[in-house]
This record gives sequence, structure tokens and C-alpha cells, in this order.
Amino acid sequence: MVRYGQVVGIKSEKLEEYKKYHSDVWPDVLAKIRECNITNYSIFRFKEMLFAYFEYTGSDFDADMAKMAADETTQKWWSIMKPMQYSLDGGEEAQWINLDEVFHVD
Repeated sequence: MVRYGQVVGIKSEKLEEYKKYHSDVWPDVLAKIRECNITNYSIFRFKEMLFAYFEYTGSDFDADMAKMAADETTQKWWSIMKPMQYSLDGGEEAQWINLDEVFHVD
């Protein structure tokens, strides 16, 4: 299992809409997340920053992420979410940025 932390910006005027969508995530999106070996997935907010944490239990992260990205329902979900977000590294398109883990204890 590999732990992942990621961040992205959330536009303040879109926060309530984003939260509403995430209060009732589409079942097919959730199924694809599980199918792609992602577990223990959470998204937190601090001001205009979203922090995601998940655990990857598969053996080929890149292949699983490509499978998720190819899914039509996931693409539709992302097309709604991405305009609500912005990249924290100055990129033009909103992208979740992977964080380096600096500490962990069980």
C-alpha cells in the first residue's frame, strides 16, 4: 500500500457547489475509484486549498490511473470539477499536485 497526499486550489465562489457534488458522488465514479485500487480516500479543505489523501493498494499505479482517466463517466465528473479548481503551481489547467510524505507513524 502506498499513501498519497495531493493539493489543488478551489475557487471560493465554487466551494458550495463543489461540496454539494461531493455530498452525493456518482456511484459509477465511486466504483471506478475502487476498481482502480484506491481506498481510504478523503478530501479536506483549508481556505482555498483542497487536500486529498488516499491509499493505493494495486501494483501498477500508472495503469490504474490511465484506466480511470479513460472512463467516460469519470471524464464527465472531472469536466464538472476542474472548472471549480485551479492549479497551485501556476499551471493553466487545474491539476492535483502530489505531495512528498515527510512523516508517518502507525
